[in-house]
Amino acid sequence: MTKGRATAYDDKVETIKYCIEHQIGYTETAYRFQVSYQQVYSEQINTYTMVWANFRTDVEKENLKMVVSDVEKLRAQNKLLEAENRTKQIEIHLLKKLDDMKGDGSKPGKI
Repeated sequence: MTKGRATAYDDKVETIKYCIEHQIGYTETAYRFQVSYQQVYSEQINTYTMVWANFRTDVEKENLKMVVSDVEKLRAQNKLLEAENRTKQIEIHLLKKLDDMKGDGSKPGKI
């Protein structure tokens, strides 16, 4: 087993890139770059963790925007429906008043 050595950031990036591009295991990558298995493994895990965290954050932000826009759409739709409902209530009320006024005369109409 190769003893770990201090590696620069560029070396770490190159190691992980090689591991991913060639789809080989950590052992072979560690042997090729003369670093320990643990170094390759931990860098791989750290890289994926950072990438995944950034991806998740971006997706959550997009979903939040979609939810907010959906809520805004529903609020606007609700206001339109309320206005339409109010218009129909006024129309019904006026028709009832007209009906009362045109009535048979026995009932006095309310104005």
